[in-house]
Amino acid sequence: MTELSRQPVADRAEHNAFFPSEYSLSQYTAPKTNFAGTKFAQPYTGGKFKVLMVAADERYLQMQNGKFFSTGNHPVETLLPMLHIHKAGFEIDVAILSGNHAKFEMWAMPNEDAAIAEIYAEYLPKLDKPAKLADILDAVTAPDSPYLAVLIPGGHGAFNKLPESREMQRLLDWALANDKFVITLCHGPAALAAAAVGRADADFPFKGYELCVFPDALDEGANLDIGYMPGKLPWLLAKRLEELGMVVKNSKTGIDGSVHKDRRLLTGDSPLAGNALGILAADELLKAVGVA
Repeated sequence: MTELSRQPVADRAEHNAFFPSEYSLSQYTAPKTNFAGTKFAQPYTGGKFKVLMVAADERYLQMQNGKFFSTGNHPVETLLPMLHIHKAGFEIDVAILSGNHAKFEMWAMPNEDAAIAEIYAEYLPKLDKPAKLADILDAVTAPDSPYLAVLIPGGHGAFNKLPESREMQRLLDWALANDKFVITLCHGPAALAAAAVGRADADFPFKGYELCVFPDALDEGANLDIGYMPGKLPWLLAKRLEELGMVVKNSKTGIDGSVHKDRRLLTGDSPLAGNALGILAADELLKAVGVA
């Protein structure tokens, strides 16, 4: 049996850019997710409250060695939480910093999962033509806002622009000030760093919050050893959030699908957490509107 290559695969569409190796995809992706139906007793039917998803709009992330990682939003970490939230009765609007279409790591799409295919098809028009965050921010943060939560998908694409975005900062500030949910997982919490832009670390509004996040040890170790990424990340996610005063609750050496709730911050550690985070998010949103 021929052993799969551990060398990152060249992306023919971009100079010096690479997809994950064949071996790494055999370890990190699967044709189906662990979705086994929804767990709530009944969905919300009021039609008023919604969720705003802020997705990554840039595919190529430059690593420390100058090479580019061909990344984006991870399909499982995006669509599984969306699936539970949507089935719970909450419409999801999609926003992007640039207004360009949402970028997906299509190599991680679970192509034999009918439930994922259904939710992807349902939201493809919004993913292809999302709102520009700056254009809708006044309405989103207005006193009569219909939004209950901000959803930030996982995927290394979250490292691009979101952590430095003033619009993202304003959205997070609004969410915290108005008791809205912030739902994110894996590398999606990189966007939380936007709340530190222009502020002293001591003033970081998520200081003291607990979360689950993808372990730095894997990004510094296994993800390089098996060719998932073509080089070291420009900065380490868990380290940065800990420097800002957040507390990482999951394992720092491996992933097991851990999820965590601290106040209205709902987080998960990896693609393995996508289903559990979706269940948690649906339950919390339903409680917030008095259904569960």
